[in-house]
Amino acid sequence: MSIQRIALSAANLQPRADYRVQKSVQNRNVSDFNCAEMSSAASLAIRNNYMSNISFKGINNDSANNTVGLKKSIKDLEDIKGKRALVRVDINVPLDENKNVTDDTRIQAIRPTIDYLKDKGAKIVLMAHLGRPKGQRNEEYSLKPVAEYMSDLFGEEVVFIPDIKDAPEMVANLKEGQIALLENIRFYKAEEAKNDDMTFAKELAQLGDFYVNDAFGAAHRNHTSTAKLAEVLKPAVSGLLMEKEIRCLSQALENPERPFTAVVGGSKVSSKIGVLENLLDKVDNLIIGGGMAYTFVKANGGEIGNSLCEDDQIDVARAIMKKAEEKGVNLIFDTDVLATDDFSGNGTTKIVKIDEIPEGFMGVDSGIESREKFANVLKSSKTILMNGPVGVFENPKFSKGTQSVLAAIVEATKNGATSVIGGGDSVAAAKQFQDADDFTHVSTGGGASLEFIEGKVLPGVDALDDI
Repeated sequence: MSIQRIALSAANLQPRADYRVQKSVQNRNVSDFNCAEMSSAASLAIRNNYMSNISFKGINNDSANNTVGLKKSIKDLEDIKGKRALVRVDINVPLDENKNVTDDTRIQAIRPTIDYLKDKGAKIVLMAHLGRPKGQRNEEYSLKPVAEYMSDLFGEEVVFIPDIKDAPEMVANLKEGQIALLENIRFYKAEEAKNDDMTFAKELAQLGDFYVNDAFGAAHRNHTSTAKLAEVLKPAVSGLLMEKEIRCLSQALENPERPFTAVVGGSKVSSKIGVLENLLDKVDNLIIGGGMAYTFVKANGGEIGNSLCEDDQIDVARAIMKKAEEKGVNLIFDTDVLATDDFSGNGTTKIVKIDEIPEGFMGVDSGIESREKFANVLKSSKTILMNGPVGVFENPKFSKGTQSVLAAIVEATKNGATSVIGGGDSVAAAKQFQDADDFTHVSTGGGASLEFIEGKVLPGVDALDDI
């Protein structure tokens, strides 16, 4: 299959299966729902409706598979007033040289779970990590500045617990609705231990009456606080953010309204093999962009100049293209690209055909024709998943392709499509060039999102109680 034939296949956008008529949804407030005194089944029914209508605008709830991948949630717990909620969160936020939080996106993302637990009168004990202290106490990675920031943000003190040995007494003194934050859980070697020793998990379990995992961004880690703890502290349930991530990604992948288009970009084929192979079983259209595309071009005999290429992945690229053809998936590449002789952006640039890049030049962004082609495919799609940019968007001179893709996804979303931005650089680009609220869902997990899209089991999800 030639690269030009693959590129031109975008013109054929007929889905491989009929897609559903999507039903409109109404916005509701979380206070409209009180599941505390309902049965588990009734609670689940209410929660499914609420989460579909609020957290997953555009996700079709009228499906026999609308609980695919879901675990029990805090909304399934019947009476938690006065109970200690031991909650794993992901607040691995960036700090400047003065230890000021410079981006609180992850803190804002866990607020619905914290607010819910507070409203129900639980005592909230948060566990989290910051950076990679490698099992050593290192004040450079202390969560104390984060606790102080959260206190200001929430308008009430978030009690900081400096050491595990201080935790039992400090947790015992918490009042209903009060929040405490343990010091960086990765200060303890046992957190990341690869053996099956549950000693640390049992020690942590003494601090809670039930376990909540709301750290989707760390759900791919088989660590004590993200997975092992769920085995010894029951019930073990998901928080609202975790539930949102699971439902949105699951329904996009397993029950999409069609046509379903995925955009996979980034620099290396080797890092996205699992993603590409899993998506080929699910999508109608697969747009491959960014540096990884040049390995495919070379696999088809194209001239790529000095563009990024993984020569050891050429056979993999050929296998992926063959599988796409066998599956009837429209595999779509750039037809033209922006090429430069200086990666910094200060050299000569020109638009060339993707398979005719001259020596001394490298492809760094989608060309004008390609941007229009990608946009047309995306605007005609009903489900869209993006994992990776289609150019070196960090440099403004090479960002137009990624900007164009994101703009097309936003337009499709406003016209009723479901759009999921699947973590990592895609999220950074989405936040840089668009309003995150204009997409159906922007994932908080980088590595976790990638592994989820690959179809891997996430230990932090798998360990939670089944519905």
